[in-house]
Amino acid sequence: MTVLDIQIDSREKARAITKIIDEFGRQGIGYYTSKLWVGDYMSLDNPRLIIDRKRSLTEVCGNLCQQHKRFKDELVRAQERGIQMVILVEHSAHIKSIDDVEKWKNPRTRAWEKKIREQAGCGYDFPIEDAIMLAKQYGFKVSAPPTPGPTLAKQMRTLSERYGVRWEFCSKQQTGKRIIEILRDGL
Repeated sequence: MTVLDIQIDSREKARAITKIIDEFGRQGIGYYTSKLWVGDYMSLDNPRLIIDRKRSLTEVCGNLCQQHKRFKDELVRAQERGIQMVILVEHSAHIKSIDDVEKWKNPRTRAWEKKIREQAGCGYDFPIEDAIMLAKQYGFKVSAPPTPGPTLAKQMRTLSERYGVRWEFCSKQQTGKRIIEILRDGL
């Protein structure tokens, strides 16, 4: 007999969730895979609490910036049906709250700055604002910078206020345990 039965969304990649499945096995958690309407993990005992797993803050950035409509539509579907959506972000032990997200440095920023400095023909000691101006003068199209931590944190707070989203954070090693804790014990 299992303590908890969890439905895993069929779009979760098997290779990506091996450690999560291993943790379910260690704790005697039953699970099966089937498409979920929203999110990635749901307890069969409480279909009104669903976890949407994100593998990093970079993925959250992509969801909020490039795939905003699809992501927002999923949150609206959950809200309209009285589902509490918990977004569990696997990042690192250093990110424990949205306040920590404000201090996060987007890893894409370094590559973005490098490209602009190369277009402008200047080194790393050259201020990025000046490099942008030079690159534009040389006729290069300068893309918008990657989303910084404070902007991402603000977007996350807005989603919490508008759609009742709850943000949780853990290291990749703790994801399976956190999924079980949240679905078994609630929030």
